[in-house]
Amino acid sequence: MDAAYDAMVAAIRSDATPNLFVMQYTPDWLVRNLLLVPRFFFTESVIEKRKPLSSKARRAGWVGCNIVLGDIPTDGKLRLILNSEVIGKSEVREQFQRVQPLASLGVNLRGWTLDVLKVVRRLGKREFSLPEMYQFEHELGELHPDNQNVRPKIRQQLQILRDVGLLEFEGQGHYKLR
Repeated sequence: MDAAYDAMVAAIRSDATPNLFVMQYTPDWLVRNLLLVPRFFFTESVIEKRKPLSSKARRAGWVGCNIVLGDIPTDGKLRLILNSEVIGKSEVREQFQRVQPLASLGVNLRGWTLDVLKVVRRLGKREFSLPEMYQFEHELGELHPDNQNVRPKIRQQLQILRDVGLLEFEGQGHYKLR
């Protein structure tokens, strides 16, 4: 759960979201898992609008939001502690440096890029093809209803993911995760 929906969307659009730390702990207060979601992984597609508070509530009509962690690509969930074991500094830094080039993308472009990256990760394999990505054309189109050229946009975003070092283009519509 997060705060006000409109405030969160405004923060995303102005590139002013903070980093998020998510902690899971045991009943006896030992940290089991800790992850960092860098601020540049927050896009409108990972924010879920909640129902307004009822007319009987003290703040009637107020609309909150949820951050849907499952909609953030795995690349954006940097593990700091996993199963009560601290991840080494160098490994955490390497994870962050790998995704940091995404921060340089403009806010409007970043949403598309991260949505395409999420689809790539959902394919669940290291190598994939453009036709496999096109299977998600309708879903991506629903996330970005103002775009009427979804297939070219998918190709553009794959090129961007290649340029920032997350993918390799193998030729003839084939890609490989780095």
